[in-house]
Amino acid sequence: MDTRETAVTKQIVHAPSQGLAVRSAAIVARGLRDLARDSNWLVKKVFSGHSPYIVASSTGDICALSPLVRQGTERLTLYDIERGVPTMALSVPGEPPSCPPGLPAVVAWSPTARYLIAAWGGWLPELHVFDLQAKMFVGPFGDFSKFPKCLAWSDMGRHFAIASGGGSAARLRIWEAAQDAAAKLPFQGPARGEVGAPEWAEWPEWLQHQSLVADEEHEGKLSGFGRTAFSPDEGTLASVVEIAGEWADDSIVFLEVPTLRRQNAFQAQGHITDLSWTTDSRQIIFCSAGQAFRLAMGSAEPELLPFGAELCACHPHLPLGLCFSSWLKNSAKGRLFLVDLNRLAVFDEYAADGVVNLRWSLDGSKAYAVTADGLAYIYEPPLL
Repeated sequence: MDTRETAVTKQIVHAPSQGLAVRSAAIVARGLRDLARDSNWLVKKVFSGHSPYIVASSTGDICALSPLVRQGTERLTLYDIERGVPTMALSVPGEPPSCPPGLPAVVAWSPTARYLIAAWGGWLPELHVFDLQAKMFVGPFGDFSKFPKCLAWSDMGRHFAIASGGGSAARLRIWEAAQDAAAKLPFQGPARGEVGAPEWAEWPEWLQHQSLVADEEHEGKLSGFGRTAFSPDEGTLASVVEIAGEWADDSIVFLEVPTLRRQNAFQAQGHITDLSWTTDSRQIIFCSAGQAFRLAMGSAEPELLPFGAELCACHPHLPLGLCFSSWLKNSAKGRLFLVDLNRLAVFDEYAADGVVNLRWSLDGSKAYAVTADGLAYIYEPPLL
């Protein structure tokens, strides 16, 4: 048998052009869209009506409590931002046929948006996992007694956290991703780490003095954990310690991952409405009482930034931030704007109202801002 390699024929061979055609079509479509506009912002109507809860994914989908109440029941529904159509209504086995409107909801998308973890007042008190690639409910984990205020999924997908209120019953728990490649759920079993309300001696004195109550109507009382986010390197978890009362001051605690051992704590001025880590995991941008601040790891005092904001989202790879402020000087409208976090220069502003969630795409090439009334602002510069 002749085992020698056959010489390669030196001639032009026709290759399939499907991949090139698909990429070319996308480039052409983008070019035509750019020619038809004079702004880096696109505005899309995703749905009609009002939704009390909306969260965007890194791939241009949103999960919202549907404004369409059918048979007296709201549903967590997925929408495609670009096409402005519903794609899937979330449901779990054994859910009641109807539920009163106004039940709480909280969700977290996986980094690639393949999975979604959700809790809703119409389901059993546990976290429910959906595989959106297979379009199916996968299973539950992480039962709870107090409804979560925030769910957080780390950027590399290795950790998941749940933050809840409830005064003395407040809890912050963390899971590590399943090591078994054949595992049915991305997270399962008991939490890897857990901390309660700041009642231990190692918490700062000013937090120890906060009374632990479940009723948020009492001025100055601790109500629990709120907005929570992992650093991009997954080494630290930042969580807001919320204090009840209109004029109360919230705090931020920094905890080691996955042990949840306290690293640092900082008391802010006013209520903290959002926080986001910079791409180098060395700083955190947070919004408190309508003002933006920057806090470096290890620093005792934050830096007052020269702009106001209530929501913020740092770019996944660049020193850029997307922010929203509901109040713009000399105008009845708010604004979306980009910030160069090195020079602290604001650029590329766009008038907007009612924005409730910000999210960068996975590759950082665009960003999404969505409103409670179903409007989506898409930031899509020519080159970023």
